[in-house]
Amino acid sequence: MDASDAAKARIEAALFVSDSPLPLDKLVEFAGGDMDAAARAVMSVMEDCKRDDRGVELVQTPEGYEFRIKQEYRETVASLAPFSDLKEGMLRTLAIIAAKQPVKQSLLVAYQGNKVYDYIVELEQKGLIKSEPFHRTKLVTTTPGFEKYFGKSVDDVKKMLSGRLVDQDKSVEAAAKDKLAGEKKGV
Repeated sequence: MDASDAAKARIEAALFVSDSPLPLDKLVEFAGGDMDAAARAVMSVMEDCKRDDRGVELVQTPEGYEFRIKQEYRETVASLAPFSDLKEGMLRTLAIIAAKQPVKQSLLVAYQGNKVYDYIVELEQKGLIKSEPFHRTKLVTTTPGFEKYFGKSVDDVKKMLSGRLVDQDKSVEAAAKDKLAGEKKGV
């Protein structure tokens, strides 16, 4: 095995074992400190994964590179993943809670509609969030179970979401505040 194949194998092993995305500057250490060799190895692994006979793909995220199950195989293996029944709306609710906690349930409803009530019940049953009465609504926060499931601290998740969630939701937040203000006035 030549040096480039060895670097590729070490990088592939590091990506496989990592529970979070690895940035290129971290992968360099597995390529003997050579940035170009690391970049070539990552691109080679990525190309290998594009073949039809592979069940995983190597994707680049804002945090780095990570292996993911290809879309066409996700349903087949979903039962092997914990909380595989989390719907997209539930995940979005979790993201909002993590970024803005403690957050009022009424604000979540204004953001996402009445389905939030069901999401909160299910997420509490799974141990990912908790809610406590607060005036006529509830305050919702994540639990240690949230951190265990995602393998990241709430602060790490907030850093990942900062900017993206906040920028994306500015118009939704303004509309929600307008809606809540209108309800208070009896409109």
